[in-house]
Amino acid sequence: MKEFWNSDLTQKSWEVLCELKRKYSFIVIGGWAAYLVSKQQKSKDIDIVVDIKELQKFKKENLIKNDKLKKYEIKTGEIDIDIYSDYYSKLTIPPEDLKEFITIIDGFNVIIPEALLILKQGAEFDRGYSLKGQKDKLDIIAILLFCDINFKKYKEIINKYSLDNYIQRLMFILRNFNDYGVFNLSPREFKIKKQKLIEEIKKI
Repeated sequence: MKEFWNSDLTQKSWEVLCELKRKYSFIVIGGWAAYLVSKQQKSKDIDIVVDIKELQKFKKENLIKNDKLKKYEIKTGEIDIDIYSDYYSKLTIPPEDLKEFITIIDGFNVIIPEALLILKQGAEFDRGYSLKGQKDKLDIIAILLFCDINFKKYKEIINKYSLDNYIQRLMFILRNFNDYGVFNLSPREFKIKKQKLIEEIKKI
């Protein structure tokens, strides 16, 4: 499989994430969550959600408060750690609600695919055609192709947070994605999977 980011960088990022897990309690979102649920593209940046109590423990990690983007940051060389906190950070699904949508994978608290898809769509809306926006699209497709998505659950979350345009945008991303070689799929395999997903999304 062709990796989007440099493999040495993603390995270093993974080691940092594992080290954080040994010291803190958090929910994994972003690119590493997409990897954990789909086992496809790895990430170079780390995105996690913590409650207010756990945030206090992170203050020994040279935490930087980013009021403009409503998050906290830790810089460790080439690896960026973004920390989103309850009742402060602005995500498509409020951080304080995300505990309703978690599962455990490889020992990590991870957002379930349906909610992660929505968070990834929110990031893609903001980053568009930038490099990170391209990675967002890749993660969205990976989640669709390699996770057993409950589209009824997806629709329930969309309705709860009034994200009326997300289904249309999801369909647009899927219809226009053709880089199936990234996932080691043949043209026929990808066509079959893509068409099945389109039909399922149409039923929402």
